[in-house]
Amino acid sequence: MQFGIDSFVEHTQDPVSGATVTAAERMQQLIAEAVCADVSGLDVVAIGEHHRGEYLASSPAVVLAAIATCTKKVRLASAVTVLGSDDPVRVFQSFATVDLVSNGRAEIIAGRGSFIESFPLFGYDLDDYDAVFAEKLDLLLALRDHEHVTWSGKFRPALTGQGVYPRPAQASLPVWLGVGGTPQSFVRAGVLGLPLMIAIIGGEPHRFRPLVDLYREAGKRAGHPPERLAVGVHVHGFLADDDATARELLFPYHAAAFTRIGRERGWPPTTRAHYDAMSGPTGSLFVGSAKTVIDKVRHIDRALGGVARLTMLMTPATMPHDAVLRSIAIFGRDVASQVNA
Repeated sequence: MQFGIDSFVEHTQDPVSGATVTAAERMQQLIAEAVCADVSGLDVVAIGEHHRGEYLASSPAVVLAAIATCTKKVRLASAVTVLGSDDPVRVFQSFATVDLVSNGRAEIIAGRGSFIESFPLFGYDLDDYDAVFAEKLDLLLALRDHEHVTWSGKFRPALTGQGVYPRPAQASLPVWLGVGGTPQSFVRAGVLGLPLMIAIIGGEPHRFRPLVDLYREAGKRAGHPPERLAVGVHVHGFLADDDATARELLFPYHAAAFTRIGRERGWPPTTRAHYDAMSGPTGSLFVGSAKTVIDKVRHIDRALGGVARLTMLMTPATMPHDAVLRSIAIFGRDVASQVNA
């Protein structure tokens, strides 16, 4: 199993200390976190695209290119690229460039996005939310597979055989499909034979098993071999030397972030009781000691019938940097190494 960290490069006031670092300082922290992941034996660093005031990663490819110059081994992925509001040609060119800078470590995780700000920002109609994504994904895959592309669609001017450059260092730039809980998205990934990255941020992970089965069955019917139908999961969590320390440290940051988002989406405020339930043996939060997180990793692997990659978002808000680095080190040196041993 591959392991990694995700980040949206959160830039918020610390809800515990009240301190606020500058945007430049937060970006330097992010690069240090990526370096820590690299030297601690993790496999992936993924940066999520957002266009909101509390996040700095509106351009994951630029951030990943900076990380590429400071790291040696980790794969460099988006998490996700909001493809519906971007141009597939520019997305491919940007990540092909990251691939060259990193000597073949770039990946695209394409998705529709968990927020909608990018649609009005770039002049797209939310009524076309799914249709524009499906069309642009089709073009992105064509660009990946062919240097010269002839293509036409509804939402973007046609291509008539132009070459798209640069080409990546890898023979085929990896493209994953990032999904939430929509059955059609799981089927789409299976039909296309794309590896799947599931965002699990609430509830109990085993409830995704019927959707994973749907994905695998769709892939099988489309003629794709089982080894091509990889399942990855994105989770939230945090590690420390013991369960109590990890849970006490993460709670105020998790509660602040999800209560803020909940005000927009009609969720109730995050309570300690809800947080503790999510931190339990079958909950979605991977928070605790290395042993506790290892047990949860093995549980989700069994529950979903095999997980190829697990990436963890440890910073729902701007957190104490030293504690984050410690969490990343434990995740790589203890969790990843022991699970794979």
